[in-house]
Amino acid sequence: MSSEPPPEVDGANCIRTLRLKLKPEAYAWLNAAAVEINRVWNFANETSAKAARPFAGPPKWLSAYDLDKLTAGATEYFERIGSASIQRVNAEFATRRKQVKKTKLRWRSSRGSRRALGWLPFKAVQLKRKGKSLRFSGKAFRVFEQQRLLGVSWKSGCFTQDAVGDWWLNLAVEVRLEPPVAQNEEVGLDLGLKDTVATSDGEKLEAGHFYRNIEQQIAQAQRRGHKRQAKRLHRRAARRRKDALHKFSRMIVNRYQRIIVGDVSSARLVKTRMAKSVLDAGWGMLKAQLQYKSQQASRSVFIVSERNTTRACSNCRALTGPTGLDMLAVRTWVCSGCGGTHDRDVNAAKNIRFAVRCSPSLSGNESSPSHAPPSQAPCLREARNSALTAVA
Repeated sequence: MSSEPPPEVDGANCIRTLRLKLKPEAYAWLNAAAVEINRVWNFANETSAKAARPFAGPPKWLSAYDLDKLTAGATEYFERIGSASIQRVNAEFATRRKQVKKTKLRWRSSRGSRRALGWLPFKAVQLKRKGKSLRFSGKAFRVFEQQRLLGVSWKSGCFTQDAVGDWWLNLAVEVRLEPPVAQNEEVGLDLGLKDTVATSDGEKLEAGHFYRNIEQQIAQAQRRGHKRQAKRLHRRAARRRKDALHKFSRMIVNRYQRIIVGDVSSARLVKTRMAKSVLDAGWGMLKAQLQYKSQQASRSVFIVSERNTTRACSNCRALTGPTGLDMLAVRTWVCSGCGGTHDRDVNAAKNIRFAVRCSPSLSGNESSPSHAPPSQAPCLREARNSALTAVA
């Protein structure tokens, strides 16, 4: 996937999500409101399924407008949500059903082990400022980091609940970006497990082992039956991973104009023995951050095939590097063709940088069809001639 920047961009507006944590005093009200939202979702789900597969007559694919007409006047049966929230639920349901192309989606359960996390959408006019608090549907809410709301106007948003049970306020705000001038032209990124990322310039992001370092603590909490503590530990690992990847991706986007990433597939490797390490590295999250940050900063991101990038020498292109599972422990090797010494990951990143001259992969999970692996014959022929000349 690639995105070419426009010729000249001095500044651009983009939509970002402002996420603020709510104070616990409003959790009980939000939990009850989430139950009402689930009832609206389930009604839309059941009604749409019956319309798509009727007992008689032609099937009909209900739109958000059709669901709004069917739910008109339903606010008198709810104590906390209004018509605007019901319309937002109908619009979200219609969008998700169209994306997955199914006549029926999953139910939103309000209790039990399969309980859906709380969700309460709203329109911009429903949430208003009142002093130091926010007012929604007759209820006052207070948030942490209130200063982040100063001078901010939002378009829409929602209240969401995480696995721990805390509630968050998510607001879509429009901000103006001033993309910095890139210091360097391009860089290649090699994704791995020993080092999460290695660049073609020699920089590395060491693997944080965010989950592995607290895996024993999580296991102990689960054995003791402390589910909430285990969820907090999982959230801590996720936050640390996200913070490290955000800092690294921001540094790469600010420094380079073109970013070339290998098409290593997390979906395939999670089916192997390396599943925990792959998920702990967060490759998919890093790719997503690079893509949307590059789009905002007028950069280009290419995902290319990384076939033979570890074996090929970045100087002479000879396939003399380590290969196979038994050679994963080899981190530094010497090319038998040109005599160059290479760091395994940095050499792969350099080859990924060169691979952008070929057609990039479109989805990022398969090899590019037009990218042919480097031929070994010319390099071996040159090495043999050099050796004969040296002997003579």
